[in-house]
Amino acid sequence: MSSNPMDLDRLGGTSNNGALNIQRTLGGMPSVSNLTDVISSFKPAKLLRREDLRDGRNTPHVLSIDYDDEGELLMTSASDETIQIYNVKEGRHEKSLLSKKYGVKMAKFTHTNSSIIYASTKQNNAIRYLATHDNSFIRYFEGHEGNVTSIAVHPGSDNFISCSQDNTVRLWDTQSRHWQGQLFLRSPYFAAYDPSGMVFAVACPSSGSILLYDVRNYDKAPFATVDVVEQCYQVDQRNLVKGWTKLEFSNDGKSLLVGTSGNGHFLLDAFEGTLKAYLHKPTGGTRRQAPGDTSPTSNGNVATSSSNLDSSGDCCFAPDGRFIISGSKQDVFVWDSLSSIPGNKILEPMSTLQDKRETAVVAFNPRFNFFATADQELLFWLPDPHN
Repeated sequence: MSSNPMDLDRLGGTSNNGALNIQRTLGGMPSVSNLTDVISSFKPAKLLRREDLRDGRNTPHVLSIDYDDEGELLMTSASDETIQIYNVKEGRHEKSLLSKKYGVKMAKFTHTNSSIIYASTKQNNAIRYLATHDNSFIRYFEGHEGNVTSIAVHPGSDNFISCSQDNTVRLWDTQSRHWQGQLFLRSPYFAAYDPSGMVFAVACPSSGSILLYDVRNYDKAPFATVDVVEQCYQVDQRNLVKGWTKLEFSNDGKSLLVGTSGNGHFLLDAFEGTLKAYLHKPTGGTRRQAPGDTSPTSNGNVATSSSNLDSSGDCCFAPDGRFIISGSKQDVFVWDSLSSIPGNKILEPMSTLQDKRETAVVAFNPRFNFFATADQELLFWLPDPHN
């Protein structure tokens, strides 16, 4: 894939008032930055500490990061049962929402940035639909009888998919409290839509497989199956049927990224089902758990030890689909999927973005040359304007 200029571009450092120097420009204008030119120059630009924790309480862990469609808002869910919303362009905290009764994880924007959905961590396993302007619930999505492990929002509609440790995948429409479809699978812990919204994939770690479904015929058998065990056993025997932490399509729909808690991630061909590359992490994985690897507590509460916490994933594609970034015990790694792949399929990072903090959650902005990382503290990354 060619690396075309992004429609939102050039990111400098921060201005005197603390805002991030992010400017929206039209494609083809001189100030548009090519992601290829800046991907190796990203540096931490702003550390956002929680202002409400100055009373000496321990800083909670960030469980997930998500952006609204325009990329101007960033949302986190945290282990202290709060949702935090930040203004990306201004580099500031905008709103804090509480979910003390039900807990919160995997918070996702819908296509309206004033409403979100998220999974519960206590009381029950319902998914909750919340209006952020007044912190009021619009609807509950009930049905799962086990811990919800993944939520995937359709790229162009109000539909979403949820996966659970009750061995079901459920398809929902935000306009109805009742699920629209259901699949019974073994350990279907992750789901992802392709960019067209016509296909979705379900990753089942315990069977080492990824199933691909036609959205219009999801009640039929999957039209393709990726055998991760067969494709990846030569590069990583330890994470073939466990330790999966992420499933994501590239923006062209040609590649699938399977994140793991081990020493690397699997980059797969979404059409052929073959291994493109094993993305090796020189410093190993983070301490976050993978669904199914740690038994949930008896009352369903999220544990407070970092080794027992959920995460929306420590790896992701950049918006151009070419580059992949990943956190680790320290530093952030960048791989170029168009680089020459060695015969053993083990691809080392093209760049190491230095940071001494552990990076357990990573998310690249869909519109800006900007990404965020977190463990306990949220960190904004921008290309170095002087590089």
